[in-house]
Formats: sequence, structure tokens, C-alpha cells
Amino acid sequence: MPKRLTFGLTAMLLLGLASFALAQDGDTDPPVDPAIAAEQVTEAVTETPPIDTGTTAWMLTSTALVLLMVPGLAMFYGGLVRTKNVLGTMMHSFAAMAIMGVLWAICGFAMSFGKNVFGGEGFLAGWLAWDSGLVLLRDLDVATAVGTWGDGLPDLVFAMFQGKFAIITPALIAGAFAERVRFRGYCVFIALWGLVVYFPLCHSVWSGNEDSVGYLYAKGAIDFAGGTVVHISAGVSGLVAALYLGSRRGYPAVAMHPSNLVMTLIGVGLLWVGWFGFNAGSAVSSGFATAQALTVTQIAAAAGALSWVTIEGLKHGKATSLGMASGILAGLVAITPAAGSVTVLGAIVLGAVASLVCIMAIGLKNKLGYDDTLDVFGIHGMAGIIGAIGLVLFLRDGPAIGAEGWLHQVWVQVEGVGITIIGAGIATLVLLFIVDKIVGLRLHDNGEMAGLDHELHGEHGYGLLNPE
Repeated sequence: MPKRLTFGLTAMLLLGLASFALAQDGDTDPPVDPAIAAEQVTEAVTETPPIDTGTTAWMLTSTALVLLMVPGLAMFYGGLVRTKNVLGTMMHSFAAMAIMGVLWAICGFAMSFGKNVFGGEGFLAGWLAWDSGLVLLRDLDVATAVGTWGDGLPDLVFAMFQGKFAIITPALIAGAFAERVRFRGYCVFIALWGLVVYFPLCHSVWSGNEDSVGYLYAKGAIDFAGGTVVHISAGVSGLVAALYLGSRRGYPAVAMHPSNLVMTLIGVGLLWVGWFGFNAGSAVSSGFATAQALTVTQIAAAAGALSWVTIEGLKHGKATSLGMASGILAGLVAITPAAGSVTVLGAIVLGAVASLVCIMAIGLKNKLGYDDTLDVFGIHGMAGIIGAIGLVLFLRDGPAIGAEGWLHQVWVQVEGVGITIIGAGIATLVLLFIVDKIVGLRLHDNGEMAGLDHELHGEHGYGLLNPE
């Protein structure tokens, strides 16, 4: 029998059997009562968790505001480097948007908010997490995935909000070794850094659902929006990277002036606006706690700026735009871990003290001679430490916890800061060594002289061509 005829008969037989089976099912099933069918549909609808539109709208706005901080950071950093490195420096921020944006969806969220790998609590269990259902956000992409991380909030919105923190943290690190790093080396480094440092630290500090309890979360560490997870980890990692790579060619003998302080001021303005989503959004609600976080964020930033320019005026007789921008940033960083727990007075003090400490840290850097290009450790690292520990002095519920509770919280905060410094520092050093040996990190002297824009990207940020 020809093969085509055999195939046709087989197909007709299979279709006939399928039709017979469906007919048999139809014969045995009783007719459906329309009233019963309508009731079943109603029950299915009511099983879907209700969405709080107010909270959802605010969290969508906060997500957009935090993402706005990334181009804001690119402008802030881009204005501070030399003209020949503007695009190369800004590319570090945008590369983080691309690399961490994809990595977060594939496995970052699963590693940050998944189940404790070893179950239960304890140091090791509270750092390593995984949930195959969260890979590629599969379990979140259904209508019933609502309210796991915020009342009435679609889980996808929470995942996207948290994903923006994963983007901006490695972008911050880039400021420490600006003007002297290979682009491909940087890309490989931040991908590995996210896997080894950021995701486990995020889980340890912020994961607190059922069988997904982080080590520092269980300890009661207060980090409302990223003092340890974002700023201290980025600051310490940036310092380690700056020391590992060494100084820029000619530093500190050669003057290296900022290319565009106007762009830097615009960038820090965008960061200030975006920080309302960064901090107030971390309440994961739209209520009084949100208002409290937003209020102290505004006040701390203002106090930091005022403190910095006042110190400059007293010391040098002039208040600079760079000082204003640095003070704003110091105040914002200091209030980040404390935004959900401190009073207005605490916001003022933390912002002011952070500026003073950051000025001292930058002065010490200049004396020691290491080249943290854009003062990532001097501002993010130091202000993050001030905020993470200093918040204990200004807790709203401070009188209620008593002396014993106060001392316990101090120890928990110090432990969290110490673990972050040691863990991020060691892991970063190991990753830098591996990446350097495999793909290379430090740009060669001729490339550094030509500039990142020309050497690595074949472009010029301001349309200025190198002389023939």
C-alpha cells in the first residue's frame, strides 16, 4: 500500500477515534445547568485576589522613579569625568540597565526572594535562596499572583520595583574606577557581582516570607531601602576595585577637571526626584508609612546639601556646585536605610552628619592617594554606614524598646554593616582577579590617553574630533 495512502487512512482513523471519544464523553455527561455554570464562573472570579489600585498605581510610579535614577546617575557621573570619557562613563550605567535587567528576570528574583536553599534559618540558610517557579518570573505571570509581597499589589510590580535596585547598585560601583576600565571587563564583572554579591545580600536583608527568611532579616536588621544592600556594598566594592586597578594615568599630579558640572547638577536633581520612589516606594504601600518615608527623604537631602555648602563656605569662603551636589547625595544615601523608622529630627541630623563625615573621608582619600575617581566609597560607603548605624539614635519607637532593646539593635546594625563590608569586599576582590585574568579589566595606557569614548566606543560625546 502506498505510504501516502497509509498515512491518510491512519490520520482518518485517529480523527475518528478522537471524535468517538468526545461523543462518548458528551453522551455520559449530564446537561449543564446555566445557573450552575454562572455560579462556577463567579466563584472562579472571587478566587482571584483583589488588586489595590491605589497601592499598585504608587508602586508603578515608584518603579519608574527608581529607573529614572539610572540616567540621572549617568549624567551625574558623566559630568564629573573628562570630556574624552563622558560617553564611556555614561555607558556603564546604561549597560547595567541591560545586563542586570535581563539577569534579574532570569534568575535574580529567584535568588533574592526564593526559598532558603537549605531550609529553616541560620547563617547559611539565610543567604542562599532559589525557587524554580520564580525563574523567568513564571509563577508571577498569572492573575492570581497578587499580594505576596504587598497587600493588593501584583507580584510582577514588586519584582520590577526590586529589579531597579539590582540595576543601579552595580552602576554605582563604576564611578570608583571611571576613566580606566575596559567595557567588556566591566560588563562581565557586574554580571558576576550580581550573582555572587547583590542577590544573596538582597535575600539576607529583605526576604521575609514564610520559608524565605534572610539571615539579617531574621536578626531584625533595619535597612528600609538599601543602606547595606545598595550603598555600603557598592561603596566597599568600588573601593576594592579602585585599589585593585590602581590610579588613572597621571593621577594625582595631573589636573583632571570635570567636563560638565551643569550636567552633574541636572543628574543629581534627577537622583533627588527618583529617590522618592527609591525610599517611599520601599514602604510597598500607599499610606502613612509612605508619607513618613517621603518626608524624611526630602528633609535629609536638604540637610545634607546645606551642611556641605556651609562647611565649604566656612573653610574656603566659597560654596561650590559640586559641593551642593555631593551634599544632596550624602543626605539621600544616609536616610536610605533609615527612611522607615526615624523622626524628622533624625533626618536632619543624619543628613548633616553624613556630609561632614563624607568630606572628611574624601580628604583622607586625597592624603592617602588612592584613586576612587568619583568618591563612591567616600560618599555612598561612608554615608551608608552613618545611616545604617546612626538611625538607632532616632527611632520613632526608641522610648518603647528600652535600653536593652536599643543596645541589641545597635549590635544588629553593626553586625549587618560588618558582614556587608567583609562579604562584599572579599567577593569583589576574587571576582576582579578572575575577570582580569579571563577578559581583562584595566585599559592600556594608549587607550586611556585617547579616552574611553574613542578607544572603546568609536564615538565622541560632544562631537569633538581628536586632532590629526
